[in-house]
Amino acid sequence: MKKLIAYCGLDCESCDARTATLNNDNALREKVARLWSEMNGIEITPEMINCEGCRVDGVKTPFCDSLCPIRQCALGKGCETCGDCSAMNDCRTVGMVISNNAEALGNLKSKD
Repeated sequence: MKKLIAYCGLDCESCDARTATLNNDNALREKVARLWSEMNGIEITPEMINCEGCRVDGVKTPFCDSLCPIRQCALGKGCETCGDCSAMNDCRTVGMVISNNAEALGNLKSKD
């Protein structure tokens, strides 16, 4: 599986936070911070938008680093991704993502 597929199946390679980090693009950080603040109903500052990917070494957003319940669960179980977990199909935690994102589910089921 590609290392830039997150534990939940989202593709970190296409994430604007990762793009902003790699390109040191402060305008994109501001855009992502505004969007994520609106989506989550909390204040997210541009300074928080630094991430190189969920499953790779390097910097992570505060949410991805220590608050994401999906990442914490997979790390705790020692799973490469949720696709390796026998409980994935009935899991409410990753279900938040895969029930609304066919691409993420496909990434978890793919062994490429």
